[in-house]
Amino acid sequence: MTKKAFITGITGQDGSYLAEILLEKNYTVHGTVRRSSSINTSRIDHLISKHLKSGRFNLHYSDLLDATSVINLINLIQPDEIYNLGAQSHVAVSFKNPMYSTQTGTTGVVPLLECIKNSNKEIKFYQASSSEMYGGKNNLSLNENSEFDPRSPYAASKVFAHNMTKIYRDSYDLFCSNGILFNHESPRRGETFVTKKITMAVARIHLGLQNKLTLGNLDASRDWGYAKDYVEAMYLIMQNKYPDDWVIATGKTYTVKEFLKKTFDYVNLNWEDFVETSKDYYRPNEVDFLLGDPSKAKKILGWEPKTNIDELVKIMVEHDLDTAKREKVLFENGMLKPTWENPNV
Repeated sequence: MTKKAFITGITGQDGSYLAEILLEKNYTVHGTVRRSSSINTSRIDHLISKHLKSGRFNLHYSDLLDATSVINLINLIQPDEIYNLGAQSHVAVSFKNPMYSTQTGTTGVVPLLECIKNSNKEIKFYQASSSEMYGGKNNLSLNENSEFDPRSPYAASKVFAHNMTKIYRDSYDLFCSNGILFNHESPRRGETFVTKKITMAVARIHLGLQNKLTLGNLDASRDWGYAKDYVEAMYLIMQNKYPDDWVIATGKTYTVKEFLKKTFDYVNLNWEDFVETSKDYYRPNEVDFLLGDPSKAKKILGWEPKTNIDELVKIMVEHDLDTAKREKVLFENGMLKPTWENPNV
């Protein structure tokens, strides 16, 4: 019998990769799209064209802040698995827009859990937790038992959703699991995130479209992995016999400065010739160091990252070089105006 999955946030980086994996495993996939004046489905357009007519890939207008629509969809679809990936996921933006960021992270999870509790306790639930919940004050390797110390509205909302997931698991004997994912990147990452901002700038600088890149704290350390590897962990978490909490990470950490050097080195440029820093790009409350310990996932789930940071840099820069080449052609034909920092046009 074909399994059915319901994914909130399906148009995001993780949602698009997860949908691909589940479709490859013969799931029928349903996902939510927020109705707005401009709907961005670019990350899943290839899935729409390939699977929509077959009925195996389905999109529904809904919003995590509209509990009634979410509950109605779950009751209609009767999924076997629910993956809650929807959120305002940019940490810096959560300081500027704290109400919306915390509402999607906190209010959004409760109707999902309530619906499972009241309608079908056999539905498995996955909550996208975040390494930002730890706060990163100490240079420690973090596991499932490490203390949370959220330092942003985004992180605080993730702690709430994480704890609610545990409460419903323990109180009602539901299959509710948390995946505590450390930073995971890909060509599908939004350009406001630092890794994508760097790789896209490197591609444009290499092709003469951009002349500098301004960043914030270059000494911040992160445990960076490949998003496609991490959504495979989400699937394995849901196939485990018992629900639990899981750290998904590479177990290695690098500074933003080290990531910069790797990306500029890839195109034989010296990053120091092009990069400036500005306090405008610092967070109000910096998270200095995040390093995950994925030993539990490795031992029990059999999961470990397949892609190291150098391979990740190659994947992202090669993709962004192709994008920048297309941009250059459009520029030369007067069909595109620059929207990025300090264009050389």
